[in-house]
Amino acid sequence: MEFIDQLNRVVQLSKTPTRIVSLVPSQTELLVDLGLRDKIVGVTKFCVHPNALRKEKTIVGGTKNVHYKKVRALTPDIVICNKEENTEEIVIELEKIAPVWVSDISNISECIEMINKLGEVFKVSQSALEISSKILSELKAFRAFSEKLPIKKVVYLIWKDPYMAAGRDTFINELLELNRFENLFTDKNSRYPEVREELLRQAETILLSTEPFPFKQKHVSEFQKEFKAEVKLVDGEYFSWYGSRMTKAFEYFKRLHES
Repeated sequence: MEFIDQLNRVVQLSKTPTRIVSLVPSQTELLVDLGLRDKIVGVTKFCVHPNALRKEKTIVGGTKNVHYKKVRALTPDIVICNKEENTEEIVIELEKIAPVWVSDISNISECIEMINKLGEVFKVSQSALEISSKILSELKAFRAFSEKLPIKKVVYLIWKDPYMAAGRDTFINELLELNRFENLFTDKNSRYPEVREELLRQAETILLSTEPFPFKQKHVSEFQKEFKAEVKLVDGEYFSWYGSRMTKAFEYFKRLHES
């Protein structure tokens, strides 16, 4: 069987996979929601959803630091990767062990495509369709809600020391735009640039993400003392986890604007 991943690579499988290693936290959660929990044999230390999954499965390292011997020992039928989360070197090494399916996602359309493509790979297309349809339904309703919101100039911080933000060429940016947040980073090729203090002073809203750097409420207080902007702590999973978490994201966004 041949499948095309989101890098347009041909992935050849001899059978429907029953032993899966997933190196992408958001896609691990998706695989569980597709009914494939029992078929997952390996995950990363960052695969935190569902909560108990890491106790059930073998942890094979992080998204950027994979223990290949542990992966090989699991004899996987397939390894699930992502272009941004995992390096090209990791993919090349893993292909010596098993077929590797790579996602590449910068917008909701590609998120929907990924869900449906994985549904085909694992022969759970109906479950995939249910998830993707719910996301599209929630998206439609949220667009009707958000079109009434004012546009605010925003900086979305993902890191501290140095401060780094989500740029234009990211999945996060698409969700910012849906929320009527105008990203102050204007370079269309920017991904995660360092942030100068003067740019923070231009922002009407500063969003502090809970991941990858774990911003907390204390950081909100610090920023409020330093800057005139509205400062909010936001759940980074809803802004950056493509997959089944998107079914809950738009309700979260509504609460964010109403708070």
